[in-house]
Amino acid sequence: MEMLLAIPFGLAIGAVVGTVGGGGAILALPVLVYVLDQGVSSASTASLIVVALAASVAAGSQARDGHVCWRVALTFSVPAAAGAYAGTVANGAVSAQGLILAFVPVMVTAALLTYRRGDDPGSAEVLDHCPEPSIARAAGAGVVVGSMTGFFGVGGGFLIVPALTLLLGLGMRRAIATSLAIITLTGAVALISHLARGAQPDWPLTVVLASSAGVGALGGSALGRRLPAERLAQAFAVVVAVVAIFLLVDVLALGGPPVG
Repeated sequence: MEMLLAIPFGLAIGAVVGTVGGGGAILALPVLVYVLDQGVSSASTASLIVVALAASVAAGSQARDGHVCWRVALTFSVPAAAGAYAGTVANGAVSAQGLILAFVPVMVTAALLTYRRGDDPGSAEVLDHCPEPSIARAAGAGVVVGSMTGFFGVGGGFLIVPALTLLLGLGMRRAIATSLAIITLTGAVALISHLARGAQPDWPLTVVLASSAGVGALGGSALGRRLPAERLAQAFAVVVAVVAIFLLVDVLALGGPPVG
């Protein structure tokens, strides 16, 4: 039964990742835990595999169209990986429920800022060329976003896209494409770390979910290229807000995620 359920949910996860450049982990984790009956530990590793594959497929599709700003992606990714490690170490001092309650206002703020950017068509439109922020500025944004991602344990794309648009000046379409490349790079590093520590996801289920997500990412990437950039910004903001509400209700009313 879980194998059959993994196919439509994988397609949906991949479609969201491909369309808005993020949201994979924070969608995949609830699906794995609540729908596919996986423990949180194994689900976190499986989520990395699903998201990294979906992001790499969508990033490859975007790169063929020249939308990825590779200089920004590389100067952002390395410091983000270092920040994620530091954030992961720090999060051991805070309860899981405390982390989620702290993360919700971050998500809501990112959603509001991104939606407001979508209201300004000129600021959301794709740029003819990639901006070239200073290495220090890109690296600083990477450290901050990576630290928050590692600390909260979720939300890479939800934080990367606003950082690229609001802090580094990328147009929405380029931000989505570049975010996909960053998620692929940082996700691969995180996955290697998980596997090196002996993590063992449910491999057959993970393969089905990841394969479906890859297919969905192709469709989502194609859809994203057809949508106006301001609509992409607003769609991204709405998805972030919906997931933030879900997390808040889960912690306050449902007791939070299972810990198995």
